[in-house]
Amino acid sequence: MGFYNHDFQEYGSMAGFDVAQTTLNVLDEEQVAFYEENGYLHIPSVYTDEEIDTMAEELDWQIGTWANRGPGWSGPWRRVYMDEETEQQSELIALHDLHRYSRAWCNAVTHPRLAGAIADLLGPNVELHHTTLHAKPPEMGHPFPMHQDWAFYKHEDGRYIDCLVHLDDTDDSNGCIRFLAGSHKVGALDHIVQNPDGTSCTPHLPTNDYDLENTVPVPAKRGDVVVFCIHTIHGSRINQSDRIRRMVRIGYRDPENVQTAGQSAGRPGLMVWGKRPRSEDSEPFPTSI
Repeated sequence: MGFYNHDFQEYGSMAGFDVAQTTLNVLDEEQVAFYEENGYLHIPSVYTDEEIDTMAEELDWQIGTWANRGPGWSGPWRRVYMDEETEQQSELIALHDLHRYSRAWCNAVTHPRLAGAIADLLGPNVELHHTTLHAKPPEMGHPFPMHQDWAFYKHEDGRYIDCLVHLDDTDDSNGCIRFLAGSHKVGALDHIVQNPDGTSCTPHLPTNDYDLENTVPVPAKRGDVVVFCIHTIHGSRINQSDRIRRMVRIGYRDPENVQTAGQSAGRPGLMVWGKRPRSEDSEPFPTSI
């Protein structure tokens, strides 16, 4: 995951180059260095109390009006993370592209403090890829097995950052995010995509090789954002608290990082920072489907 040098027009060390960024928009040098070393970063108070109140209100409306409820991710990992009773009752509330359903979430994904922070890590040109709601209901809220987000929307390189917007305080009791620090450096990994019977399942890493116990929990407060590289291995525990845990994932990429497969492939996103470069063979986007 390189960061961009405004003077030399080249990508930084994490993209395979050795040029360092000279100016920053939101973050400081220590934060950038932490992200580069560990593959994730906790950014406190990205949104004001007033902003997060409005976002939470409109998110609850989206949950009640548009979201889907279901058992969540499939796969043999479920019996490792949950006993049989819990596995049968576990539930996930999900919805894609929240910014298409309410003004507050359109404002949230284009927020200059968030977009500027992503530009500090990703480069001067930042494209929105998608947004996804992951709400864990009380007591039986869905856990997530160890995985890389790359498995769901594959790109040519690591110039892609996922952001977790926190609508509620999180800790291990309600399923805060947990990272395998530094794992982004290994690049993309093969994931399990089939059940033992040969049917397809949600991509995840082998439970024998990747254990949540080896990860670092990153609790966060309401209004905070936790960002991580598309190659950073992560997961989370079940929500055992008596309250819903609401979180929204926002994906951003360098517009020149080509997607090769997966969610939203071939679909252009909003430019939230900078400009979309044009190559010799690029054409303007069509005005019809």
